[in-house]
Amino acid sequence: MITKPRVKICCIKSIEEAKMAIEYGASALGLVGHMPSGPGIIGDELIYQIAKAAPPPISTFLLTSETKPQDIILHYRRVNTTTIQIVDELENREYKLLRNELPNVKLVQVIHVIDENSVKEAIEISDFVDAILLDSGNPNLAVKELGGTGRTHNWELSREIRKSIPIPLFLAGGLNKDNVSLAIKTVEPFGLDLCSGVRTDGKLDRQKLKDFFNAIGY
Repeated sequence: MITKPRVKICCIKSIEEAKMAIEYGASALGLVGHMPSGPGIIGDELIYQIAKAAPPPISTFLLTSETKPQDIILHYRRVNTTTIQIVDELENREYKLLRNELPNVKLVQVIHVIDENSVKEAIEISDFVDAILLDSGNPNLAVKELGGTGRTHNWELSREIRKSIPIPLFLAGGLNKDNVSLAIKTVEPFGLDLCSGVRTDGKLDRQKLKDFFNAIGY
């Protein structure tokens, strides 16, 4: 039996949006720090305010594009979220340094699913982090795509990753009310992560939130 996945609503831009996402069933909020591209970017002070206002047990994810451990640590200390979502490749895979400095903070590594190499990368990194999040960006482009593309990727590869790692897996990338049932059936993820699928003109949309959560049986 497939269990109901948890839902993380990303690109949260205000305390009001955070409250709305939680009202409809979100168990986690994505707060986007500085990025080379993509939607939902807000300042660190606002990330801090939203994270501070989020009631337990809601998880707050800092999306950071920093790649050096010390820069990630400095970014985190400005915002105090429960979780760090690393959207690019961590330099020299120095997860141990992050663990030592921030022992109570959850680490989630984003893997942009492109090909079989993505599967290999996810398996290797699953030894170091608390969860893997699969998205549809492309960090190899001149201007890196590190999320928020609104595109789906090959869910068969996502399924292969989910079956090969011992830690929770979040699925992101182009999810909406019309394709989420198939996504859950195909991948069986621990959690779902979405941004554009519940927004209209960049703003969180009550009807789309309601329709999405209804589609997964909330």
